[in-house]
Amino acid sequence: MKYSEHGEQYHIGLNKGDVGEYVILPGDPKRCEKIAAYFDNAELIADRREFTTYTGYLNGTKVSVTSTGIGGSSASIALEELVNIGAKTFIRVGTCGGIDTNVKGGDIVIATGAIRMEGTSKEYAPIEFPAIANLDVINSLVSASKNLNYEYHTGVVQCKDSFYGQHSPEKMPVNYELLNKWEAWKKMGTLASEMESAALFIVGSFLKVRVGSVFLTVANQEREKLNLENPVVHDTDKAIKTAIEALKILIANDKN
Repeated sequence: MKYSEHGEQYHIGLNKGDVGEYVILPGDPKRCEKIAAYFDNAELIADRREFTTYTGYLNGTKVSVTSTGIGGSSASIALEELVNIGAKTFIRVGTCGGIDTNVKGGDIVIATGAIRMEGTSKEYAPIEFPAIANLDVINSLVSASKNLNYEYHTGVVQCKDSFYGQHSPEKMPVNYELLNKWEAWKKMGTLASEMESAALFIVGSFLKVRVGSVFLTVANQEREKLNLENPVVHDTDKAIKTAIEALKILIANDKN
């Protein structure tokens, strides 16, 4: 394991004691301050590369938020290094694009599993091993959504490395593969597309920690194609509130 000269984790710049056992993982570093506003006594602990970390308290329990950047490769680095310094439960908070036509912009999506159409997880586990979320985290996110009276969906999400491979597949040299697989994901009832959960679920399985994901649906390109109502929503506050409520539920359940 490679460390800096000060002894902290090489990429995230953190030491043991800097974070709580419960960590929220947004992609965008700018979302960290917004999430930390829901903590008590939150402090900025580190800000290095795409990894920004605040630590504070929820109901008297130490919690943190660390950004991961875009994609599974940087997310897996954050997860590995956070586990090294004592974190044990993680909720990814982000955005997704709807695939199933029942998923509308503004809806909450809770991933129960993820399609491993990315590269990072393949360097951890054979492709036959499924990328699944932790059941405790899933249940807490469902309870949180119900408590907040949010429209939510649970199911499988698709994870990819190329954002534009999803949104402009026809221009890609491998368009035949992207388009055919997209149709397969639709037929299988895949809820939405995003970029980090498959890697996080696989790395979490390997490291024996709890990982789950909750998303704000920005829009649904399949609804747009069918000329259905397609609201476009960018405010991630609903997903953030769901994650905060879920952490409170997890903390209370763990204490009991």
